[in-house]
Amino acid sequence: MLPRLGTQRSRPRNHAEPEMNPALEAIWNVIAAIPRGQVSTYGDVALMAGLPRGHARQTAYALRNTPQDMHLPWHRVLGAGGKIVFPKGSREHREQARRLRSDGVAVKDGRVPRAVMMKVEGF
Repeated sequence: MLPRLGTQRSRPRNHAEPEMNPALEAIWNVIAAIPRGQVSTYGDVALMAGLPRGHARQTAYALRNTPQDMHLPWHRVLGAGGKIVFPKGSREHREQARRLRSDGVAVKDGRVPRAVMMKVEGF
């Protein structure tokens, strides 16, 4: 499960429950389909979910609002270029790196090799 940061809003911006939002459900389905040993970026997840280019932040929003009982491989979603987006040295950064390594993904200086990144075309 994605670590919960203390600066989050308690409710999403829109008044609909996240579970009833088709875009969020599409994003969650894409994330659930990322295989062990591979990763994707926030932007590519949004594209694979059918959203237009430029919706990377919606992927982050979907991860922040994942229902507690949904066990998504959140650690397989990275920033552009395969970079862990949490601040280096933070508990969240260390946890994501640890989970990626346990999946068999090499992490060096907070980045993963391009070879493990899923291609949008192949999804």
